[in-house]
Amino acid sequence: MKKTNIIMVISHDTGRYLGTYGKKIATPELDELAEEGIRFDNYFCSQPQCSPSRASILTGKYGHNHGMLGLAHMGHTMEKDTKTIPSEMSKAGYETHLFGFFHESIDGERDGEKLGYQHVVKVPGNTASRVTEKFEVFLEEKADADYDSPFYASVGFEETHLPVDHFKPDPINSIEVPSYLPDKEGIRNDIAHFHGSVKELDRAIGRIKNKLKETGLSENTIIIYTTDHGIPFPRAKGTLLESGLETALIMKFPNGMVKEGVNRDELLCNVDLMPTLLELAEANIPEEIDGYSFLPLLRKEAYQPRESFFCELTWHDRYHPMRGVRTNDYKYIHNFEDGPKVYLPLDIHESLAGQDVREEYYVANIEEELYDLQNDPLEQNNVAYNERYADVVKKLRAKVDEWMVKTNDPLLQGPVHGEVAPGWKDEEEKGNTYKKK
Repeated sequence: MKKTNIIMVISHDTGRYLGTYGKKIATPELDELAEEGIRFDNYFCSQPQCSPSRASILTGKYGHNHGMLGLAHMGHTMEKDTKTIPSEMSKAGYETHLFGFFHESIDGERDGEKLGYQHVVKVPGNTASRVTEKFEVFLEEKADADYDSPFYASVGFEETHLPVDHFKPDPINSIEVPSYLPDKEGIRNDIAHFHGSVKELDRAIGRIKNKLKETGLSENTIIIYTTDHGIPFPRAKGTLLESGLETALIMKFPNGMVKEGVNRDELLCNVDLMPTLLELAEANIPEEIDGYSFLPLLRKEAYQPRESFFCELTWHDRYHPMRGVRTNDYKYIHNFEDGPKVYLPLDIHESLAGQDVREEYYVANIEEELYDLQNDPLEQNNVAYNERYADVVKKLRAKVDEWMVKTNDPLLQGPVHGEVAPGWKDEEEKGNTYKKK
């Protein structure tokens, strides 16, 4: 039997900001994909920033295990000879294709072929509409050709990364501000434009779905939609809080392959996606990875649900080292350096939303944080120093410490070298940044 084609569409900074996840925004195409497929409601990234998170998707490994501790364009990279989704798919007989946006690097080279893709289509700007245009041509060619090999295609969009002020905004009064943010004009304005970017992403998904149906490829193709981390707003991207780690994942299979039209709420991490896709492709799953295939869950076979996953941040556009663990009930975070209570990546810091919260967020952080997710889902109350939670803190601290030692986390050797984005110097000179103790 011919193997199934696999398409993974990945957007930039979208979190779960979609109508199907209960957000007040019209995303009919993704909503339909979720209704017809499987929506994962408890799926998270292990790192709340682009390159490291995408590398975890690609390799099935946590950040300091694949080596990419910060952004690719700022010198961070995965280790040489790291096994990836496309490299292992190729060994299983798949043609592997990359369309548009990617943000990973291997052995210092930002090159799609080095990541394991056999075919790379570069698209200036990587906008959803332009990338989709190229991908539609590819699908038409595949439908017209008498091809033997199944294909795996990664389709990357720049949306919904900042800036988004060039997108048509929704009416500002129709916006629903996330409950973890204050309801201020700058935040509303940025969310209104963010809606325009999300809708552009949704339209592209619709075009891909239509082309699959039109060409008949939908009968033998799995389509996956996901993103890298939480939305580009304060207290989300760049933090180990729920809003930084929460990630959309929707999968649509050909008819009869698995039961669809359902939602899954088992705890999953994005390091689990690589082994799941490799199992779908009947490819070998590397032994040294951190993730576990959840395909048995979808096939209603024996499956041991996750009890926790580790999360981390080292570098983004400046140094802000954190390590943590998230269980079904708790989130534990260890801050390794003096810094702001809430780190804002530079693009968010400079946004209207970021300006609205600087005064509140640019106060000193605390070494340890613990949040009771069942009683405090918005993570408003740090109970790390509450005697009632002493045993929980001790247990989760030990879990993180043991993980760091076992995996030779470079943080154990001291500060990790990296490059600060030039824009931070200007902001420091203006007095707009956190003042270290």
